[in-house]
Amino acid sequence: MLEKIDAVIFDLDGSLVDSMWIWAQIDLEYLGKFGIALPESLQADIEGMSFSETAGYFKNRFGLADSVEKIKEDWNVMAWDKYSYEVPLKEGVFDFLEVCRERGIALGIATSNSRELVERIVSVHGLEKHFSCIMTGCDVAKGKPAPDIYLAVAEELGVEPERCLVFEDIIPGILAGKAAGMKVCAVEDLYSISQKEEKAAAADYYIADFIQMPDDCKRKLIL
Repeated sequence: MLEKIDAVIFDLDGSLVDSMWIWAQIDLEYLGKFGIALPESLQADIEGMSFSETAGYFKNRFGLADSVEKIKEDWNVMAWDKYSYEVPLKEGVFDFLEVCRERGIALGIATSNSRELVERIVSVHGLEKHFSCIMTGCDVAKGKPAPDIYLAVAEELGVEPERCLVFEDIIPGILAGKAAGMKVCAVEDLYSISQKEEKAAAADYYIADFIQMPDDCKRKLIL
């Protein structure tokens, strides 16, 4: 999996950390403040959108008086404690990051989440030494499935797209990585378990977690 790879780029929610469950709960609570029921299709409708794109979508779809910036600020406040205390890394992630660091593979994050929350996760888990580039969907013109964010991270890392490996948990993210010309590994997540076969077909690799990585990616082989 790591052959001819000079950079590994992670999506955040559902790929690097176990956090997708948070957002359905936050959406339910947030819309409830306005007396609006949570549409069943909402999570699917906003998959891949940047934090700003999602806030704009909420404002328009639900006729909210608050500005996009106020909506984002409220979401950050609602999510802050959860990201600080309730969101673990995916199993085996830390050892895999060590493998990459020891092999001189550059690491980046390409997330649709807010910068405040991704930087909080990195700080909480002490990952600052691993990631040399963190980019959000708000930093580029188009969110996933457009390839913009992955191409931007690769450029920042100084690595050609074809020498990048992406870890993604949702179809729009997988498509974004492939559209960028990168290898993509789909990551299993409870939120998208119904799409397991579709994810596996769209990606180059599929893993249940980072413990069950191919042998060439396991830290024990290079200690």
